[in-house]
Amino acid sequence: MSTDLSRLSLNQETIKQWSLPELTEGCVKAGIGQVGLWRAPVQEYGVERAAQLVKDAGLTVTSLCRGGFLTAVDPGERARALEDNRAAVDEAAALSTDTLVLVSGGLPSGDKDLYAARERIADALAELGPYAQERGVRLAIEPLHPMFASDRCVVSTLSQALDLAERFPAEQVGVVVDAYHVWWDDQAPAQIARAGAGGRIHSFQLADWITPLPAGVLLGRGQLGDGSVDFRTMRRQVEATGFDGPIEVEIFNEGLWARDGAEVLAEVASRYLEHAC
Repeated sequence: MSTDLSRLSLNQETIKQWSLPELTEGCVKAGIGQVGLWRAPVQEYGVERAAQLVKDAGLTVTSLCRGGFLTAVDPGERARALEDNRAAVDEAAALSTDTLVLVSGGLPSGDKDLYAARERIADALAELGPYAQERGVRLAIEPLHPMFASDRCVVSTLSQALDLAERFPAEQVGVVVDAYHVWWDDQAPAQIARAGAGGRIHSFQLADWITPLPAGVLLGRGQLGDGSVDFRTMRRQVEATGFDGPIEVEIFNEGLWARDGAEVLAEVASRYLEHAC
């Protein structure tokens, strides 16, 4: 079995029980040189302070999550969303990461028009893409499993994400290939190839699909190897496009959050080597 952890990135939410200083210290001790960060804990700690912390630890920030929620119809809500996304771009730049993950947003209350909602996302990207590019940040549209289409993300497949992203330069807008969200789609291999050919794979993330899903389905991601996803095959598909970037493990799971963080991190590294290498 491989022992190479050089491409592994630990997403902050995987060990949510750790503070940002604990996360950086734990990664350094474990020999993991990359982390994915989330805006809320970074803002709580202080963006500039967080940037200095990870820099001093010698860590690379592979992504910042999240921007998005761009489907509002109300002009005031739309303006606030754009303002928040510009702030997210600025935060990503301050953290020296080139990737801001976008969760596009669900249907507004009373609205049933998925196509119009996706067009509003495109309109927002037309404004945000150049702003992000000027600051060295790429916007990465993350398609979410269709169970989240109503309230969280009207972009459910890589095909839909690429249909949006390809309206803009790859330096501005690409996609996230998240195994948890796309493993079920028989078009995913072809769409991964399509994304890679256009230089639009901006992030590659891993979490397993386990059943039965918990009542709060958002927290239903499983530890690698505990579910249905063939990570090794998907990694080969992604790498066949020429992608050689970080591989980020992002798991939302209350069971993991209740455990000792160092134990979880050691398990993540072990499972990554066993199931994704």
